Amino acid sequence: MVSNEQCRITVARGDGIGPEIMEAALHILTEAGARIRPEFIEIGERVYSSGHTSGITPESWAILRRNKIFFKAPITTPQGGGFKSLNVTVRKTLGLYANVRPAVSYHPFIKNKHSNMNIIIVRENEEDLYAGIEHRQTNQVYQCLKLITRPGCEKIIRFAFEHARRYGRKKVSCFTKDNIMKLTDGLFHKVFNEIGELYSDIEKEHWIVDIGIAKLADTPEMFDVLVMPNLYGDIASDMAAQIAGSVGLSGSANIGTECAMFEAIHGSAPRRAGKGIANPSGLIHAAILMLLHIGQNAVAERIHNAWLKTIEDGIYTYDIAKGQASVGTMEFAYKIVERLGEKPTTLKPVSYPQSITPITISTSVEITIREKQQLIGTDVFIRNDTISASELGQQLTQAVKPEFQLIMITNRGIKVYPGGFPETFCTDHWRCRFQMADETSKCTPQAIRNLLELIEGAGLFWIKLENLYTFDGKPGFSLGQGQ
Repeated sequence: MVSNEQCRITVARGDGIGPEIMEAALHILTEAGARIRPEFIEIGERVYSSGHTSGITPESWAILRRNKIFFKAPITTPQGGGFKSLNVTVRKTLGLYANVRPAVSYHPFIKNKHSNMNIIIVRENEEDLYAGIEHRQTNQVYQCLKLITRPGCEKIIRFAFEHARRYGRKKVSCFTKDNIMKLTDGLFHKVFNEIGELYSDIEKEHWIVDIGIAKLADTPEMFDVLVMPNLYGDIASDMAAQIAGSVGLSGSANIGTECAMFEAIHGSAPRRAGKGIANPSGLIHAAILMLLHIGQNAVAERIHNAWLKTIEDGIYTYDIAKGQASVGTMEFAYKIVERLGEKPTTLKPVSYPQSITPITISTSVEITIREKQQLIGTDVFIRNDTISASELGQQLTQAVKPEFQLIMITNRGIKVYPGGFPETFCTDHWRCRFQMADETSKCTPQAIRNLLELIEGAGLFWIKLENLYTFDGKPGFSLGQGQ
């Protein structure tokens, strides 16, 4: 994408401190010679208040889709029901599947927990619990669906390995919780192993996410590039940015096959708005990532080194000054512009090869899996706050005989029938697993409809069902804890 032509980008000034730090970032881009042509849109609070619950108008969507590149300051999402996170909406609508968040320490010039931290977190951006599919199922129980797909895993994991190779990184670490979520996180881990075999030049490792994040907080020098599902990546990247110096220093790239969005990882900080003191560094680093994406690597290098030299010279905004003298938002930007063309002498200067081009990953599934899917039973979820697990089990057993067999009942995932313990606390939400009583009988959708009629006939209230399938004879469902 290296070109002498101007790249048209969509710019949103945002809310809170957004307009101030965007002014600073655009001033630096202009003075550094970035070949960009901004086209401004309004998003955020005022758009929400005008009746657009997503925080963006159809006209702005059209501009975003045409320009492909989105440079965005932080926005404020109103509290309360009915309002959608615009960040999540843009990422998912435009297919921005890869969230790249570097976390680097600038020792000894910015106080931090670790002097030699230099990692990149690659976060899956479209699925996991961020699918946002939630339901209230009973008076006591709410549900959020965790969706993990093979195409989603393949795209983000391939991207992480390609990013590591492109920037000379030596290791990719995967974080999941597949000791508990054996199917969803298990798939992410499995695909990581499959794709990792294609990159023999890169070291790979897997960590259970809880101990992995503990190690990341304690000894981040153990890590290089990290890849993980959406929620873990969100938590880990904020933690990593903070222990590297400040969340306010970090920018992020949201990369898709056609479009990309670049933003600071922090929020709109409305309490600091209008005071001219906000740190624009997160948005400046987002701008550097944007320049690399559009092939203006030399400009990215000039800005990055000038920022490093500014920090090295002891010029800070209030949030990182820690009691020392500080400068305001625009003065900080002017100091960076003064140092364009200079390089730091203590901090390591950056050097971006001019041959680096954006990473593109196919959206199609490249490791094709074709397994025979067979329906063998169903989990029926029942609302009940009047009878015990034992009484419910006996009532269901009698109601569905002789066609079906009640295999078990669980409550919040733990088996309570048959053989449950009185110490187990139960809510009003029961998962009841049924299979055909005769193993030679075929389970069909019609058979399951008959089962639901039998349950209703027994005076029980069913909420939902999840059918049970095998894939090439292997169960495609979890067992109950204690089963």
